[in-house]
Amino acid sequence: MTKDLKYMSGFGNEFASSDPRCPGALPEGQNNPQKCPYGLYAEQLSGTAFTAPRKANERSWLYRIRPSAVHKPFEKADRGQMTDDWHTAHPNPNQLRWLPFDIPSKKEKTQDFVQGLSTVCGAGDPMSRHGAAIYMYTCNSPMGNKCFYSADGDFLIVPQQGNLFITTEFGRMLVEPNEICVIQQGMRFNVSVSGPTRGYMLEVFDGHFQLPDLGPIGANGLANPRDFLTPEAWYEDKEVKGYKVISKFQGHFFQALQDHSPFDVVAWHGNYTPYKYNLKNFMVINAVAFDHADPSIFTVLTCQSTKPGVAIADFVIFPPRWGTADHTFRPPYYHRNCMSEFMGLILGKYEAKESGFLPGGCTLHSIMTPHGPDADCFEKASNEELKPVRVADGTQAFMFESSLSWRVTEWANKTKVDEDYYTCWQPLKKHFTPGQASPSKKEVDGPPSKKQKK
Repeated sequence: MTKDLKYMSGFGNEFASSDPRCPGALPEGQNNPQKCPYGLYAEQLSGTAFTAPRKANERSWLYRIRPSAVHKPFEKADRGQMTDDWHTAHPNPNQLRWLPFDIPSKKEKTQDFVQGLSTVCGAGDPMSRHGAAIYMYTCNSPMGNKCFYSADGDFLIVPQQGNLFITTEFGRMLVEPNEICVIQQGMRFNVSVSGPTRGYMLEVFDGHFQLPDLGPIGANGLANPRDFLTPEAWYEDKEVKGYKVISKFQGHFFQALQDHSPFDVVAWHGNYTPYKYNLKNFMVINAVAFDHADPSIFTVLTCQSTKPGVAIADFVIFPPRWGTADHTFRPPYYHRNCMSEFMGLILGKYEAKESGFLPGGCTLHSIMTPHGPDADCFEKASNEELKPVRVADGTQAFMFESSLSWRVTEWANKTKVDEDYYTCWQPLKKHFTPGQASPSKKEVDGPPSKKQKK
C-alpha cells in the first residue's frame, strides 16, 4: 500500500491534484460549475478569512462524492485525557521532567490514536482563538471506521515510536519517526498503526505554521520549502454503516455518524493542505568561531503572534551536526527565558542530559524557570579538549517553544513525573577563585601587549 503513495513538493504551494482513476475531475477555468465532472460536489475548505490579504490567504476547493455536511447531528463524546483543565489546575514553576509515557499492550486494552491522546499542558482558549496545547499520544490499534478533526487549531504531529499511516481528505501519507506532519484546522483524518506507537503533538489555536524568515542567513538554509510533501488526491467510495466523525470543538469531543467514508475527495486544488517533512533534510546553521548562535537557528516551523518576531509556538530541532567553536562552553548554556520551553526526545541521548531524559519522555521549563546542563555535562564540557567533534549523532531532540505560559494538566501532574529531576543540578560545584583568571579567559584575551606590560 505504501508503494502507491505519491506526493507533491513545496511549502504553501498552489497545488492541483486529481485521482488518476478519474481523469479530468478538476473543473477547468472555474471553482464552482453548475455541474462538476463525474457528478461530484464542489466544497471549499477555508483556512483563513475570505478577506485575508492574498499573500496570507489559504483555502482549497474539494471535489467530492458527497458534501461533508451529510452526517447526523453531533453529540457529546468522551474525550478521555485530552482535557483543557489547565485553566483550573494549580500552577507549578518547577523544572519538570516526565519519564517515557506507557503504551498499553493490546492485552490491557485496545487503544487508537484518538483514544490515546492525553493533554500535558496548555495555555489560552480555542474559543478566543488564542493559545496552544501539547499532547502525548500512545496507541496500539488503527482507528478503523472513524475520522478525527479539530475545529480549534492546527496539529503538528511528531512520531517517536511506530509509523503513522494517515489518510486525509487530500490523500494519504506515511509518517515515520524523525518525520513530522501537519494536519491543519478542519481537515478530517484517520490514523492507522501496526503496533505500539507513541509520539508528541502540538496544537496552535491562533493561526497556521509557516517557515521562519531567514534574515541575514539569506535565501537558503534551515528547512527548505521543496522538502515539504503534500499528498496527491486519493479517494474511496465506500458505504459504511455507522462511520464515526469525531470533532474537537472548543476543547470538547463530539461524535456524528454517517453512512459513508469521508475520504471521498476525487480531486482538489488550493494552498490549504496537510503536509509532512523529514527532519534529516534540515540544513543546520551553527557557530564556527566562538560562542553560541541563538537556538532560533534550529527553527523548522513557526506560528507567529501579532507581535513581530514573537511566536505562539516554534518547532525547533537539535539535529546531528559539527561542534567547532573555540574558547566556548559548547553545550546549551544556563538560561532563564521569557518563553516556555517544552522538549521531547525522538531517539538517542540529548547532549546536555545524557541520563534521565529519555525517548518518549519530555521536559518543561516554564517562563523564567532556570535550566541548563546537568552537573556531569558541565564538568565534562568545561574540561574537554576543544577540537571539531560530531554532536548529537544518532539523536533527535526537539522543542516546542512558546511566548505563552504553559499550565500543566492534572493528568500530567500525576503521570510519569520524575520527582528527582531537580537533583541533576545539585552536584554543581563552586569554582569561584577570586583574583585568579581562568585559563580560558587568558586564551580569549591573548598575551598582554607591550603597552600593557609597561
